[in-house]
Formats: sequence, C-alpha cells, structure tokens
Amino acid sequence: MKEKQTTDGAELATNQTITLDVPIVRGTTQITEVTVNKPNSGALRGTRLQALIETDVDSLIKVLPRITTPNLTAAEVANLDPADLYQLSQAVAIFFLPNSVRSDFLNS
Repeated sequence: MKEKQTTDGAELATNQTITLDVPIVRGTTQITEVTVNKPNSGALRGTRLQALIETDVDSLIKVLPRITTPNLTAAEVANLDPADLYQLSQAVAIFFLPNSVRSDFLNS
C-alpha cells in the first residue's frame, strides 16, 4: 500500500494506490492497481462510518465504486479476492483517522 504525500510533507495524501493480488479483468483490460481516493461526505451516503471501519462488505460494495480510480463497479468489488478487498478496506479506514494519528500510524 502506497500513500503519497505532498512535496512539503505538511499534509497527508488524499489517495492510496493498492496493488491487487488478483487483477480485475474488464473486457480485454486487466486492472492491477486501484487508487482509493479520500471520500467526501457525499461518497459515504447510505453507509455507517463504523461499518466501513469494521470492513462491512455491503458498505464497501456501496462506497468503493464511488472513490476508486479506475472506478470499480459494485459487481467488480463483490467479486474481488478477499485479500484485495481487505487491502482496499484498510485504505478506506485510514482516511477516517486525524492527520496527526494517521502520520504516526503510517510511520510505525
């Protein structure tokens, strides 16, 4: 899991790139990396924050298509390898931490 930082290091990134263990096949294209973007409140509608932090699969199927690049479909999220779903869920959960805590967490 890679987190990008701004050049001055003052603010933590608003996205994380995850390399998938099992690529997603979309037509003739294989998706091997997915960028999880920090969600705004609108992207979280219809879910509970606690459910996302607890890696609730139904909540992740609803939110991940809204915050991933390339945009994954709900069906693609539902068919992810469990290890890949867990990696993506951890990327989402880290965004809920305050910057000071996230920085300490990522540096430990």
